[in-house]
Amino acid sequence: MHQKGSHDRVVPVPNLLDYFRTSVEGVISDQGVEVEPHATHYVVNLLTLFSRSEELYDDDGDIYGLKPLALMLADAADAQSAVERNQTLQRIGDVALFISGFFADSLATHSVDVDYYIHMGGSAYGSLSDEVRGTFRGHVFAATYSELAAKFQVLVDVLNEVRDRERQETDVDLLRTYAVWRKTGSRRAENLLRQQGVVPITGGKVIRPN
Repeated sequence: MHQKGSHDRVVPVPNLLDYFRTSVEGVISDQGVEVEPHATHYVVNLLTLFSRSEELYDDDGDIYGLKPLALMLADAADAQSAVERNQTLQRIGDVALFISGFFADSLATHSVDVDYYIHMGGSAYGSLSDEVRGTFRGHVFAATYSELAAKFQVLVDVLNEVRDRERQETDVDLLRTYAVWRKTGSRRAENLLRQQGVVPITGGKVIRPN
């Protein structure tokens, strides 16, 4: 993993886990949001894991890429065991969080947008929390999955900011930012619009002061 410096220098990051921890915790603090520490730790570990493409993409020998979330959900419904179902639900949540956090802009040209990923990911984590509650694993993870479900939109905003700071993004695509705000209610998207002098109004209108 490399980080761009202030003059587009490539700066080696010696410890990816520490880098993501510092980045995520810093954005959470700057945005003034509350995320339970175990959920933050989970997200940091997820980013570290998915930094290796072989962990993110599916490879069945014939097809290499990401299986659509709807097909993953069908796999969960058809699972032969609770363990298999829970693994698939976790996979849905993890992939949805990573994609909507780091590649939300690319979804604008797809048949489903970031709001779909947020809904699917949050629902998957919520179902997973219910599934494991009362089990041995649930004593450790049920509350974390519940937090990930409840704070999914918040975490997407956090990862969007981590992404933009990494690539030192300064330009704001107003139309895309407004579309994200309208579809998801993202507080970060609303703040970005307001910083550009655009006041989003619930009901599909915007006001841009003179």
